[in-house]
Amino acid sequence: MPIPPLRRHPVQRRSAERLGRILDACAELLDEISYEELSTRAVAERANVPIGSVYRFFSNKRAMAEALAHRNLDEYAERITRRLAASDAASASGSGPDGGGGWREAMDVVVDEYLAMKRGAPGFALIEFGHPVPATAPPEQPNHLVADRLRTLLADRLRAGGDEAVEERLRVAFLLAVETADALLRLAFRMDPEGDPAIVAETKELLRAYLARVLD
Repeated sequence: MPIPPLRRHPVQRRSAERLGRILDACAELLDEISYEELSTRAVAERANVPIGSVYRFFSNKRAMAEALAHRNLDEYAERITRRLAASDAASASGSGPDGGGGWREAMDVVVDEYLAMKRGAPGFALIEFGHPVPATAPPEQPNHLVADRLRTLLADRLRAGGDEAVEERLRVAFLLAVETADALLRLAFRMDPEGDPAIVAETKELLRAYLARVLD
């Protein structure tokens, strides 16, 4: 994954903890105010750090929001990994389905963990995995990052083989799946602040039906 847009990467534990507090403060404020109202000074005050500490890591609030988006994607991947590991452990112990749920279970987890972050992760509703304000020429496209990260994360469940043509088809399929799910789940949250259950269920069915063409 690309390196988050930091001016300086923390080396010491104290510096890493300070960076974490800054990003936590940024996320909390984005639950309370708009991105336009966000300022580096407000973040510094909420994090209880000098304004110079913010500028040591970030040149402006856009860079700070992008770093928060990168952290969100890391957390998302970790949540999915934990859920699937727990499912595999349950399967191995005999308390879950034999062999786990394969790629279908994995895709349900992908959607469920996104919903959980959308409902409860500070600042996620606005930032998610990318910057809230479209740039004229963004250096990276958030859904491309998400699709590539998920494809790598779920590689052992996809059984796609090493053929280049198959890998390319899988890359395109995951990108289309992520773009489609993104649009549909945004609709779900426009219809219901907690995510419309019917739209969520239909999104899962659509993803299974589409990806089955590539993965089955």
